Amino acid sequence: MRYGVVLFTSDRGIAPAHAAQAAEAAGFDSFAVPEHTHIPVRRDAAHPQTGDATLPDDRYLRVLDPWVALATAASVTSEIRLGTAVALPAEHDPITLAKTIASLDHLSGGRVTLGVGFGWNTDELSDHGVPPGQRRTVLREHVEAMQALWSQDEASYHGQFADFGPSWAWPKPVQPRIPLLVGAGGTERTFGWIARSADGWITPPGETDIEQRVARLHRIWRDAGRGGEPEVTVLAGKPDPDALARWREAGVTEVLFGLPDRSADDVAAYIGRLAGRLGRSAGPSPPGVPEVEQLRPREIDDRGA
Repeated sequence: MRYGVVLFTSDRGIAPAHAAQAAEAAGFDSFAVPEHTHIPVRRDAAHPQTGDATLPDDRYLRVLDPWVALATAASVTSEIRLGTAVALPAEHDPITLAKTIASLDHLSGGRVTLGVGFGWNTDELSDHGVPPGQRRTVLREHVEAMQALWSQDEASYHGQFADFGPSWAWPKPVQPRIPLLVGAGGTERTFGWIARSADGWITPPGETDIEQRVARLHRIWRDAGRGGEPEVTVLAGKPDPDALARWREAGVTEVLFGLPDRSADDVAAYIGRLAGRLGRSAGPSPPGVPEVEQLRPREIDDRGA
């Protein structure tokens, strides 16, 4: 089972490049960031964690562009995978977004994982022209259109929300297929979408009954005729050895731990302590990056994002 970190980026605190460097130096496998293009002031959509229009974190208002953030991380790292948890392709033109993601995969040497969401903030989606009740269809078509551009020398796609004739588009991704994971509640509907159109699942924060839901995903995956097993990424707080053992046995392939909204030095130290709890071996931080605190069996607090 792999371990990574997710930074809820903002225009304060540690920069994504510095956080990714510290995570790579501490032995983590992946680094992820989220996406929101904007937050409408007046919203009817309820946040999944609060149950109403209240936001649980003001970083929703300040989140950085994920592809710019990951590009800065790519330029100062060499091995750690770079992902989104999650991006919102339904809010973008699929032709230009395909170019952006393929360029990042090309320049990073094939390290991109594309985590996507349907989008809980339907008011945000509406501002991008996504019709009510059509967000899953829009996402599917945008993803299929991007995959055509990534895999075909002369790509074309004809759908309701993405439509273009034979086209040339380079660079192609380094990876034969950029892994596509869906971040959404663990329902039959979500798992059916994943089995048809994606490579795995990202749990939403606070998801319960992980082992039972993974078993259900595996069943739906097999019933759809998919070979192998789906990727499963759990978004977690502090590491719980018992939970990690259960998740590993259930078929979870990666756990992403949230980072706190604190100073660069504090976040780098937190990454080091987290690595120590997980048995990772940290090397020296690169020049100019806050030093990763040397590993000691200390308690990790609950203030991760």
